[in-house]
Amino acid sequence: MADAYLRRPDYADAAIDAMLAVMGARKSDKVCDVGAGLAHLTLMLAARGMDVTAVEPNDAMRANGIKRTKELTNVRWHEGTGEQTGQSSQTFDIVTFGSSFNVCDRPAALEETARILKPRGWFACMWNHRQLDDPIQRQIEAIIKERVRDYRYGSRREDQTAIIDASGLFGSVVHLDSREVHEQPIEACVEAWRSHATLQRQAGAAFGDVVAGIEEYLLSLKRPKIQIPYSTNIWAAQLH
Repeated sequence: MADAYLRRPDYADAAIDAMLAVMGARKSDKVCDVGAGLAHLTLMLAARGMDVTAVEPNDAMRANGIKRTKELTNVRWHEGTGEQTGQSSQTFDIVTFGSSFNVCDRPAALEETARILKPRGWFACMWNHRQLDDPIQRQIEAIIKERVRDYRYGSRREDQTAIIDASGLFGSVVHLDSREVHEQPIEACVEAWRSHATLQRQAGAAFGDVVAGIEEYLLSLKRPKIQIPYSTNIWAAQLH
């Protein structure tokens, strides 16, 4: 799936800027981007002057991320997980999880985040959520649920406030969201679905059939590109 992840859209610029403003972030602040994947969030943070340590457990994903950031002097890569980042204690001003917090043991990841944050540092987790009231996305959902009857999104679409509060490690949770519409060629959209790990885990052997069904529907629209409405959702909290 590593190459297919390149087709995923970036987070909304407005949401990232609002998050950094809430945190009072400054250029050269040290950020640990956990589950950095192919550097979608890493690149956005680096472009804003952050000093980014990207942590990614998957070799293929990390290799692609390294390739995409090879010209940047303010990005370094390490192998690690949300529960065991391999980073030193009290090192970072900010720790981020871009579309990765849901695949961690979240309480353990919060403990690790608290360990590597400086006093009063900030945690943030975020996802891009497709707007399911859009007609095209609604039909895609129908295609999925026809083939995977008990399909669930898991924790990636949950409000993260309760799990953060339950840790007792952080202050009040701030929720930010910003909507954007991404225009994407049909081929790229289908390829992005091939990177949907949550769907693959639940579909199992039917995964290929699900993606084929989505592709058949999108091709039937007889248009080269579609518009996909997204909402970037961020939950952020400051270490006690």
